[in-house]
Amino acid sequence: MNRTYNKLAFFSVSAALFLMGCGSTALVSTPVENIDAVPLKVSELTEAEKKHWGHLDLIADTIPGMSVDKAYNEIIRNKKGKTVVVAVLDSGMDLDHEDLNGVLWTNSDEIPNNGKDDDGNGYVDDIHGYNFLGDSYNEQLEYVRMLRLNIGDASERAEARLLLDKEYPEAVQNKQQYEQIFQVVKGADELVRNELGKEDYTKEDLLSIEPKTAQMEQSVAVLTQMFTYGDSIPDVLDELEEGIKYFSEQANYNLNKDFNGRAPVGDDPYDITDVPYGNGNPKNMVESESHGTHVAGIIAAKRNNGIGMDGVANNVEIMSIRAVPNGDEYDKDIALGIRYAVDNGASIINCSFGKSFSPKAEWVYDAITYAASKDVLIVHAAGNDGENLEVPENRNYPNDDMESDQEFVDNVITVGALSSNYGSEMVASFSNYGKQRVDVFAPGAEIYSTMPNREYEFQGGTSMAAPAVAGVAALIRSFHPDLSASQVKNIIMQSGLRTTRSVIVAGDETKSTTFDKISKSGKMVNAYNALILANNISNGKTTLESNSK
Repeated sequence: MNRTYNKLAFFSVSAALFLMGCGSTALVSTPVENIDAVPLKVSELTEAEKKHWGHLDLIADTIPGMSVDKAYNEIIRNKKGKTVVVAVLDSGMDLDHEDLNGVLWTNSDEIPNNGKDDDGNGYVDDIHGYNFLGDSYNEQLEYVRMLRLNIGDASERAEARLLLDKEYPEAVQNKQQYEQIFQVVKGADELVRNELGKEDYTKEDLLSIEPKTAQMEQSVAVLTQMFTYGDSIPDVLDELEEGIKYFSEQANYNLNKDFNGRAPVGDDPYDITDVPYGNGNPKNMVESESHGTHVAGIIAAKRNNGIGMDGVANNVEIMSIRAVPNGDEYDKDIALGIRYAVDNGASIINCSFGKSFSPKAEWVYDAITYAASKDVLIVHAAGNDGENLEVPENRNYPNDDMESDQEFVDNVITVGALSSNYGSEMVASFSNYGKQRVDVFAPGAEIYSTMPNREYEFQGGTSMAAPAVAGVAALIRSFHPDLSASQVKNIIMQSGLRTTRSVIVAGDETKSTTFDKISKSGKMVNAYNALILANNISNGKTTLESNSK
C-alpha cells in the first residue's frame, strides 16, 4: 500500500489545540548539464505553476521539473511517433474520465460484455484491461494477513506480531484524537461564524474579534492555530475528516486481524494456480478509489485539449489492471497482472505500490524476469516511509535485487520523489531513498492530476513520481522503438540532471546529505535530455555508459 497521508501536526486540546520522428532527426539542441548555478526560487509558485510544475524546466523556471514542455517545444514539436501501450497496475481507474477516455487501450479482439473469452487469452471481457480484485476493495496489510492465515516463517510472524501490537493501538488512538480535534474545531468555527455574522472568514477577521468570554477566547486561539495548517477553516476540517477516514480504515480493515477482504473474490490468493478469478471491468468501485486514475493522468492525460491537465506522453494507450486494493496488494495479483500486461502488448508497466512483507515474492520475481525476457520496462515507486532502502530492515517489495546487492534484471527503474522547492528541501520528505536501491528522482510532491468523476486534485507520493518517469519512458519508446527496455532505463538514469547540492532527506535536517548519495544515478529525470541521448544512441552517435553512475 504505497500511499502517503500527510497528517496534521497538532497539540493537546488543553494547549489551545494544537525529437524527432520514428526516424533520425538532426538536433540543434544540446543537453543541460551544469545546474548548480541555478538560483533558488524565492517567489511562491503561481496556481498555474502548482498544477504543472513537474513539466517545467529548472534553468528557465528555477523549479525542478522534467523539462517536458521544453522537450515538446524544441524536440518533439508536432511529431507523434509510435503508439506505446503503458499498463497501469494499480487500483481501479475511472474509464469514463474526460481526460482519459480518449487514451485507453482497447482489446479489439474481445467482444464487450458477452461473457466469453473471445481472443483466447484466458480473460473474459477484458476490453480495457482486467480486474484481479473482483468485487473486493478494502484489505489488510500483508503482515496482518500472515498472522490471520499463519503463513510465512516463524521469525516473520514474530516480527509481524510486534508490529501489529504497536500499530493497531496507534491507529485507534489517532482516530480518536482526530475525532476530538474535529469536534473542537467545528464547534469553535460555528461560534466564530455567529460572532462575525458570516460563513467565510479570514485569519485577519478572526484576529479582529475581541473575546468577551473564555469560550470565545479559546475558540479564537484554536482557530488561529488551525490557520497554520490550511488557508481556511473549511480546508482544515476537510483535512481532519481525511485523517479520521484514514485511521478508521486502518483500524477497521488494514490492521484488523479478523477482517477478510478477499472473501468476495472467491479464490485462494496464496495459490497461483487457482485461476481464473476476477473480471474484465477494471473500473474503480467507489469514488475514493482514486489512485489509479491519478497515476494514469500523470502518464497520459490527453494533451492540449483545453481541459484538466496534460500527461507527460502524447501517444500512449493506457491499459488498466486493477490489482491494488485499499490495503496491501497480493503477490499473486501482481505477478499475474505483470504477465497479463506483457502478454497483451504493454511495453511499459507502471507499479505505484509497495509493501514490507512479501510471502510469495518469488512469483513476482518470476513475472519481472518474464517481462525482461519480453523487453518490457517496469517503473516502480520507491515508497513513502522516508527510509533508506539500503538498511536491510527497510524492505520494499517488489524490487529487482531479491534483497541482495546485485540486480537480477535490468528492466526495472525505481523512482524517488522530488518536491517543487529546488535546493535543500527538494527531496520530498516522505520519499524513500538509497544509493543502490533507488535509481532516480522525479516530481512527486503535490502533483495535480485526474480523479474519478471528472475531477482533478493534488496528491503526493513516490506513486506520482513513478508515472512521471513512465511517461518519459513512453516518449523514448514512441520516438525510438528500436531501443530496448534496458537501454531506456539507462538513458533515463544517465541523462538526468546532476547537482552537488546538499539536501534534506525524510524531512529531517540532521539527515542532510549530498544529492548524489541518495540514488544510483544521483540524478533528477529530465525528458529533454533523455530524448537527446535516446536520439544519439539510436543513431549510433554515442554509447551508453557501462554502468549507471
